[in-house]
Amino acid sequence: MCVAWGSHAHEVSNLGHASVSPLFDNRTANAPVAGDALAPLVIRFGAIGDLVLLTPLLHTLHQRYGCPCRLVGSGAWMEPLLEGNPDIQSLWRLRSRRTPYALEPTQWRLVAALHALPPCPVYVCDEHALDKVRWLLARAGIAPDRCLYVSDMPRLAGDEHWVDYWLQFGDCTPPAFDSKAMSARSIDRWLAPRLFVRDADRADLAQWLRERGLQDKPLILLQPGNKRTFKRGRLGRLGDEKAWPIGRWAAVASAIAQYRPDAHLVLCGAPVETRLLRDIQFAVTEDVVHVAAQDLPLRRLLALLEIAEAMVSVDTGPAHIAAALGCPLIVLYGDASPAHWLPRSPSGSAVLALGGPPVSNRVSAISVDEVLAAWQRITPRTSIAIAR
Repeated sequence: MCVAWGSHAHEVSNLGHASVSPLFDNRTANAPVAGDALAPLVIRFGAIGDLVLLTPLLHTLHQRYGCPCRLVGSGAWMEPLLEGNPDIQSLWRLRSRRTPYALEPTQWRLVAALHALPPCPVYVCDEHALDKVRWLLARAGIAPDRCLYVSDMPRLAGDEHWVDYWLQFGDCTPPAFDSKAMSARSIDRWLAPRLFVRDADRADLAQWLRERGLQDKPLILLQPGNKRTFKRGRLGRLGDEKAWPIGRWAAVASAIAQYRPDAHLVLCGAPVETRLLRDIQFAVTEDVVHVAAQDLPLRRLLALLEIAEAMVSVDTGPAHIAAALGCPLIVLYGDASPAHWLPRSPSGSAVLALGGPPVSNRVSAISVDEVLAAWQRITPRTSIAIAR
């Protein structure tokens, strides 16, 4: 199933060996699978980048307890983003964690599903919905000694990355399971997130590239928007610290087109960002810039980032996806710290940060020349052949 970034899914897809979530229909909770009594339950409500950065923790917990994790979260992009991840056996998605329990059926179903599980370790990786999570776990009859809360950990240090912080959390064990978890010293750690692209995704991308006339040249991607862009519209962008002026995006696109006349430049985004991307395209004189917003669902984006030569992006979820798939990357930061949030690549591909504290607190403080200088410092990836 392909789900566009801004869409609202009404059903779930299987994740490799994962079971279908019981939260979207009227069925009872899945019967426990033999041997998965210790399958960790991980709760994390967040954006795309938050879930990408969580994948090393899921890998650690899978190894420690010998079972893939059950993941509870929200967001229609959860299923397509994490499809094929061997560290996840099932995704349980709430439609809303803020709606009162009496009005939110997916919360009822979550409580029923949790109540039916065998005793398992619970890792709560969310602070913003902590009161609701504690209430739901208590209502499901989950004993406190089975749970660990990231809010009980020391705060993220000033120069500490989220991946390293999550790995420390994964080394901790709820009191009820101290004798059952593997030693953290025996874990094969992922120090960078990983995502998985299927052959079907590659075939879908190949067909899309042919239909768009993009199959015969290297691809360079630009990601100007972020979730604030389409939540608040034009007036919202004026107060968006990640917004970069259209003229600067156009100047960067024009310069890259001159550096790489053999390449196609693709402006990526969600459907609601189409107007922003069209405005950038219109401001570029070279006829090599393509807008991909109406026809770029998340699984296709993953396949595209797997083969793209490089990407320039604001600090947003697709930047984390790009790094996880080995795409060389330049990231423009507003008020978020690159020390905490810089995307990580498992292949060692270049990830360069511009802006962010203590240098600046708005992407608009970054100049075109800074971006182009960074562009000359990265080594674009050699194009990868895809299914034809």
